[in-house]
Amino acid sequence: MVNALEYWLQQGMMALAPNLDWMVWNTFLALVPLGLSGWLFMAGRRWLPTGPWRSLLWWLGLVTFIVFLPNAPYVLTDVIHLVNDIRWGYSIWVISLVLVPAYLLFMAIGFGAYVLSVIRLGRYLHRWWGAQTVVAVEIIIHGLCAVGIYLGRFRRFNSWDLLTQPDAVVRTTIAHLMDQRPLVIVIATFAVITSLYWLCKQITLALAWYWPNRQQWAWQAPRQLPG
Repeated sequence: MVNALEYWLQQGMMALAPNLDWMVWNTFLALVPLGLSGWLFMAGRRWLPTGPWRSLLWWLGLVTFIVFLPNAPYVLTDVIHLVNDIRWGYSIWVISLVLVPAYLLFMAIGFGAYVLSVIRLGRYLHRWWGAQTVVAVEIIIHGLCAVGIYLGRFRRFNSWDLLTQPDAVVRTTIAHLMDQRPLVIVIATFAVITSLYWLCKQITLALAWYWPNRQQWAWQAPRQLPG
């Protein structure tokens, strides 16, 4: 039994090996906005210079954050690679024990980075401009990410293409959003991102509240009598 399990795990690693390079790279790109959100929207940015340079660096960081943010939910579309791997005819044990868990972990890290990044942005907006701006900005962010995901998945643009060839990105975006099929894809992507974000945000906020208060919560909870 052990030898058989070891054999199937070896087969699974061989199946996963061709995907490791792009998985690591896409995970890194997804974590970039999470890192940027740490010093853009949270306290403790003392390393930034004072005066106008501080403001300039903050705005440059904000632009970089927005440009790279679509890379985080983009990992959800990488499920097409899992579909292709399954079509190769790997054993059900290879698919179940290696490929599916690896893809789930990969997508959870990427989308989790997106959720945390936008939550940090929302808290920053709430602190400075009030709660009424948070939902509106979140919807705008989801829409921009839906467009970015379409450009990345179907037109093969990267985040840095906004710097190297911004005219091509703008022309392609306008041209394709005028067409019905790309527009439907963007709307469907927006709906998926918005729904998953809302669900994950509620879970994240609940855990963020519960974890530091878990001892007090357990103490105040009514004790069950035996029998």
